[in-house]
Amino acid sequence: MPEFFPQGFRHLAVTAGIKKSGLDLGLIVSDRPATAAAVFTKNAFPAAPVLVSRQNLLDSGHVLRAVLVNAGNANACNGEEGLAVARTCAAQLAGRLGCSPAEVFIASTGVIGRPLPAEKICGALPGLISASCDIAEFSRAIMTTDTFPKIASSESGGVRIMGFAKGSGMIHPNMATMLSFIITDAKIDFPILDKALRHAVDRSFHSITVDGDTSTNDTVVVLANGASGITPNPEAFTAELMDVCQRLAKAIARDGEGASKFVELTVEGAPSDEAAREIARCVARSPLVKTAIYGSDPNWGRLVCAVGNSGVALANDQIEIYIDNVSMIHGDLDAAQRRMREKEIKLRIVLHSGAGMATVWTCDFTEGYIRINADYTS
Repeated sequence: MPEFFPQGFRHLAVTAGIKKSGLDLGLIVSDRPATAAAVFTKNAFPAAPVLVSRQNLLDSGHVLRAVLVNAGNANACNGEEGLAVARTCAAQLAGRLGCSPAEVFIASTGVIGRPLPAEKICGALPGLISASCDIAEFSRAIMTTDTFPKIASSESGGVRIMGFAKGSGMIHPNMATMLSFIITDAKIDFPILDKALRHAVDRSFHSITVDGDTSTNDTVVVLANGASGITPNPEAFTAELMDVCQRLAKAIARDGEGASKFVELTVEGAPSDEAAREIARCVARSPLVKTAIYGSDPNWGRLVCAVGNSGVALANDQIEIYIDNVSMIHGDLDAAQRRMREKEIKLRIVLHSGAGMATVWTCDFTEGYIRINADYTS
């Protein structure tokens, strides 16, 4: 196991035939009941696994033994049939693990609106439970259009945290087509774990955007099984969890569908932190801004327009925009363009309307994004 892999967990992956090829069914198992907290998509049409897993957490008292995830089919918009499939898979896995179906968390990702064959998943369970795989293989089993596995880990004070994520397109969290599974051997009660997760998610997964779209399946879940025997300081644990979540979130933005550039965007001087984040997200999801970044075009007027489109009332119309330390409004546009040609870009928008500040992460728009999504189901 890797140095920072939390104690008392196993990760497994197999090919179940849900995708056209490759690993597509993953499993995380805790050797003891684990305290669990999760956040889900706010899409008005949540997928069956979201509905079932949300209910399972309530029924189990926020205790889990396993997370079962498939790629290639979202099991979304399938009505009662989709719910039945999710419940059947949870029950079948629970029977093999000797736990309650409510202690099984279900997640799916892939094409929306197509029936998910429960028989393929249930038929693969015996091999899945006895399988062995490395961390990268588990991560690949949950991928769709991702181009690389997304893994992050941390160790502090004897407590280990490890997170896996998938996501590349339909990324604009109030949760997006993204899943993240985080495991820790910390001994921690649900109220503290839930508060820590929500704090971390707000400053990580809720601070990325690829294309402004959210999905039906988005989920972040954390399991804490206490195998280390250590009860961490809540503030220190929250900081470590946020660090892991931010590294996963940045990896998703870097892997945006068709992306060629990674962008960190900071807004300063907004009326509040919440206003700063709303402005930053509006700028980061603007197609005009994102295509200008792709073309290395220092057209700062597009950024100004995006700030104005955020709906946030500002105290005055003063605005400064920097790429690295080069002013785009009052500086050398040739120097700004040279910096825009880099693969990693830092933009900073300074307003003069308060002390609010926020940072978000995004990517550019390229022809590759269009090709991927124009041909996604054909």
